Order: sequence, then structure tokens, then C-alpha cells
Amino acid sequence: MTDNERIPTNLRTLLILEILGKSDVAMTPTEINRELGLPKQTVHRLCTTLVEEGFLVKLPQGKKLQPSRRLRMMASGILHNASLHIARHQILQDVARQVGETVNCVVVEEQGMIYRDRVETDWAFRIQLPIGTHVPFHCTASGKTYLASLPPKARLVMVKSLKLEKLTPKTHSEVESLMLELEEIAAQGYAIDDEEFFKGMVAIAVPVVDPAGRFLGALAFHGPTQRLSIESTKDKLDVLHDGAKRLADAFMCLTSAPIERD
Repeated sequence: MTDNERIPTNLRTLLILEILGKSDVAMTPTEINRELGLPKQTVHRLCTTLVEEGFLVKLPQGKKLQPSRRLRMMASGILHNASLHIARHQILQDVARQVGETVNCVVVEEQGMIYRDRVETDWAFRIQLPIGTHVPFHCTASGKTYLASLPPKARLVMVKSLKLEKLTPKTHSEVESLMLELEEIAAQGYAIDDEEFFKGMVAIAVPVVDPAGRFLGALAFHGPTQRLSIESTKDKLDVLHDGAKRLADAFMCLTSAPIERD
């Protein structure tokens, strides 16, 4: 019996989920087992159980597996612990103090980008987008930041899957024009919403990424065009980038712990 075969069954399922969680692409049981080194039938049986219980989903075009909504929701709940929430909110408060507008922490869900946390501006005139609000990918600064974070081929597939609804005269409604802007966003490291979601509102967002460069969320602020211009939002880029780095550091610190060994 090999050392890997001595791994308890319940830990084996966690290791399968860990391997998939670290991967940027869907994987077959055979590909997963290249890292585990368990008996082939064991890994296939465990993967089948994880699919049946709703933790993994099998892609329709083959045997590849990826995390399901149930697993992503579980991960989201784990991440949304008190310590992380407090640290994140403190960082947002500091950014909001420096930019003078409403600041948002936005993450990805199936329905679109969702406002996970925010700090409201003190201005009486403000645009209300409460925590829990879903906003589109194609016409928001945070959504375009996420799309631009994808590899080019995956980016094109994602954009083609979207309903590019024209919400204002400035909204991208054609794949080609949106893809061109996403290429620019990927190069420059930030995205602008120039009255594309709401007429009379502008926004700017930067990505929050882990040490491997993977997208964790977006840090953004928005405001009415009566107070903000595109140029004035860009003036605060250094503040946003610093805030995004602090958010990423907090995320990695508060969701990681050293493994204790006997």
C-alpha cells in the first residue's frame, strides 16, 4: 500500500476539491489523479459521488468536472467570515475617505457581478446600489474588469454568451467593440463605466487578484456626472490600486493558515 492509499476517504474528497479549486480549467478524474496517485477506480468513484451530491458538475461535452454552484456558495460562505468582513470593510472605509464617493467590493456570481460590501458617500445626492445587488458584466466597470481578467479565448466565449443589452446610448451591444475595450482594460489594469450602466453615472474599477494573478473581485467607486468625470476618476487610480492590494493581502492572510503536523 502506498502512502497516498493510506489517506482517509473523507480527506480524499477534500483533496479532489482542492485540486479542482487550484485549477483554472475543468479536469477529468484521470487528470485529477495525476496529482493524487490513488487507484483509478477510487478517484472515479469519489468524483461520481461528488457529482451526485451536487458539489461538482460534469461538462456536457465530455468527462471534465468543475465546481458546482453549491460548492461555490459554500466557499463564498467560508470566505465571508467575520474577520475577513471587518478587515475588508475597514479598507473600503479608508478608500472611500480618500476618493469621496461610494466605494464597492464586487465579486462574480452566475447572474452577474454582485455587490458584496460597500461604503456609502456622505453626499446627499448619490446613486443607490445596495449590498446584494447584481449588475451586468458587459456595461459596468467591475464586470468589465472581470471579463478582461479572463484568457483571450475564454473572454471571447464569455462575451458571446452574454446578452449585450443596450441600457444607455453608450452601452456596448456588439461583441467586437466590447472585445476591443476588454483588451485595453487587460493591458491598462483598470476599467471605466462611462454612463454605460446608468445615464448620468460614471465608475472606475480595478481587479483584486491573488498572488497567482487570479481574479478575486473588483474594487470600484462610482458617482454622478455632476461631481465626477472620467479624468477625475482616473486621478484616484493610485488609491484604488493600493486598496486592491490591501484587500488581496487581507484575503490571503485571513483565509490561509499554516498546516499543523504531528
